[in-house]
Amino acid sequence: MDGLRALVAEAARRGASDLHVEPGLPVTLRIRGALVQAGPAPSPEATAGLAREALDAASWERLQAQGSADLGLTLDGQRCRVNALRTAAGVGLAVRLLARGDVTLDSLNLHPDFAKLVEPAHGLVIVSGPTGCGKTSTLAALVQEVNLVRAAHIVTIEHPIEYALTPVKAFIRQREVGRDTPSFGQALLDSLREDIDVLMVGEMREQQTMRLTLDACETGHLVLATLHSSTVGEALQRIVSAFPAEQQPSVCAQLADVLQAVVCQRLAWREDLGFRVPECELLLGNTAVKAMVRQGQLFKLAQALETGGRAGMWTLPRYREWLAERTHWNRPGDGR
Repeated sequence: MDGLRALVAEAARRGASDLHVEPGLPVTLRIRGALVQAGPAPSPEATAGLAREALDAASWERLQAQGSADLGLTLDGQRCRVNALRTAAGVGLAVRLLARGDVTLDSLNLHPDFAKLVEPAHGLVIVSGPTGCGKTSTLAALVQEVNLVRAAHIVTIEHPIEYALTPVKAFIRQREVGRDTPSFGQALLDSLREDIDVLMVGEMREQQTMRLTLDACETGHLVLATLHSSTVGEALQRIVSAFPAEQQPSVCAQLADVLQAVVCQRLAWREDLGFRVPECELLLGNTAVKAMVRQGQLFKLAQALETGGRAGMWTLPRYREWLAERTHWNRPGDGR
């Protein structure tokens, strides 16, 4: 794996968040959100060799059978998420460089009030945003908040595992879809028989995963989950819209019962700091918000967010004001 290790080391040295390797195209890095060429074009044989070295036997079989495979790797202390994929040119690699060490809210430059999101004993906390905005890092930081303060049984369901969590006060089990369990759905069903306190769901993508996640919240667990969206309202709308129209009223009622908070974040480049920082919206599931969700009036959530400052909610403009006043900064370990 020396070839991939060298490429990852160069990406880390240059402060890249992602590394792309494709036959016939220059090796490319994503730095400050922009793509930058960083090396000569490899041959199909060379990229296939990199993939074969990086993937374990099960992942290699998935690549052959399904055309893609994901796994987490640590190369010379740099934690990475590797996606191998078949393309028209051969086998390519997309590698995400993750933060080094244990992530915390402070290390990610997130507002300290986010620690309050994991204080409830049950309910649903959603972390949303576009691809590559740091959702998984924020989710890991929230899990770490629990780990640092209480003796909870935490189970994570991930694809792949991106952060190896070190137990402090909590009892932590991490499960990887495709390796430890066949699907998110099966792992969620399993979790209901595992005496858990906190459940982390790496991504709610399918209707079954969403349904089982809501069910897990109703059975008295704190559930932290991610999905893709551009606003907090869109995050909830994606869940409701995943179900047939005749089921949506009951889904809205169930969602209203369990909702604790929705975070929507993006990464913004700060020229003065030399790295990107998360900008966030935060919607809290207070009585007014739950009523809107129960009635299916998700279009009103933007107004609730705007007027919810005193209740602890954050709009993007308010959050940017806080960022402008922040004096203590941590340089991210993932180059973003």
